[in-house]
Amino acid sequence: MQTLESLTKEAQRLGEGVSGAAVQRMSIGGLSGPAAESPAEVEVARQMAICNACRYCEGFCAVFPAMTRRLDFGQADVHYLANLCHNCGACLHACQYAPPHEFMVNVPRAMAQLRGQTYTDYAWPAALGGLYRRNGLVVALALALGLALFLMLAAARQGGLWGAVPEGSFYAIFPHNLMVSMFLPVFLFAMLALGLGLTRFWRAVKPATGGADLGGAAAAEGAHAALRLKYLDGGHGEGCHNEDDGWTQARRRYHHLTFYGFMFCFAATSIATIYHYVFGWQAPYGWTSLPKLFGITGGVAMVMGTVGLWRLRMRRHSDHLEPSQHGMDLGFIALLFLTASTGLLLMLLKETAALPAMLCVHLGAVMALFLTMPYGKFAHGFYRSAALLRYAVERRLPNKLGLSGE
Repeated sequence: MQTLESLTKEAQRLGEGVSGAAVQRMSIGGLSGPAAESPAEVEVARQMAICNACRYCEGFCAVFPAMTRRLDFGQADVHYLANLCHNCGACLHACQYAPPHEFMVNVPRAMAQLRGQTYTDYAWPAALGGLYRRNGLVVALALALGLALFLMLAAARQGGLWGAVPEGSFYAIFPHNLMVSMFLPVFLFAMLALGLGLTRFWRAVKPATGGADLGGAAAAEGAHAALRLKYLDGGHGEGCHNEDDGWTQARRRYHHLTFYGFMFCFAATSIATIYHYVFGWQAPYGWTSLPKLFGITGGVAMVMGTVGLWRLRMRRHSDHLEPSQHGMDLGFIALLFLTASTGLLLMLLKETAALPAMLCVHLGAVMALFLTMPYGKFAHGFYRSAALLRYAVERRLPNKLGLSGE
């Protein structure tokens, strides 16, 4: 019988002999799997083979029980596992094979690198995904600034960038129909691109997770895990690791503030749309109206969440992170912060001469957020939710290997 050390050494050899994106077929314990297509896929497959021999982290999160249902890791498998990973860092801090060990097992970084690749692989059109992945912060800020300047020029032609507006109405600066004609195509494009990318990802990983359709119980479990960020608890309910070995719930709380803040702001916009088209009630609305209450609550939550995420991102242990995604991560956080903070400033400045210029800045940030939405960290929420749904389906199916600790 092979010892754990011999199994892990055999697993370590899986990644050897890689040249570019072409690799030989890999095997462990006499079972072979399909060739991977990229170095990131090869690395995740290598590390999962080692983890499968060790099993120390089996109870940490959804990744490891899903891993134990497999003896080899094809492209669909590693894409699925990478998007199940929440990058909590618990497995890295617990791993006896983490750097500087010769096996160099760093699951959070390997998963993050491949997860970033999937945003491009499944993106539509893929070229835009690649651009944002490489230059996320620059693209995000340049796009927001460029759109804001364009809107400022349009506002100047409409009547000026500085001056009090009757009743603080945005429509006195940009007529309602003009705003709809600007934002509706952007919103529809974002939803189309996200929908196509998510559909491609779902179709790719479905066969790897048993192929069964999503049932009601599985849907409820997957949605519950996604909405609660269940797997940001480090596997023990105590939270994630950040810059050290200490547990903290900070990332989970800031993610919740950001996500639910965004949803509150989206609800405010949706309610205002219903007010306008169904009841004929035109903005601006009072401070106690539903659009204002939802918008203020959501905006404050988003500002708190994004500031917290930025702070944690800059302080996080370097071994948890994939350096190439630094710009993409910060670009997403920056656009969310700009959208929320300029929206709050609009409410405070609506009776002042600064309203037209601030409206242009806010609309520029919102348009930039939606244009980049399908290609970066916003998309990961959709892919991760899809992976969690597939995990909920898979764990209800018979385990043919009989190896899972579920």
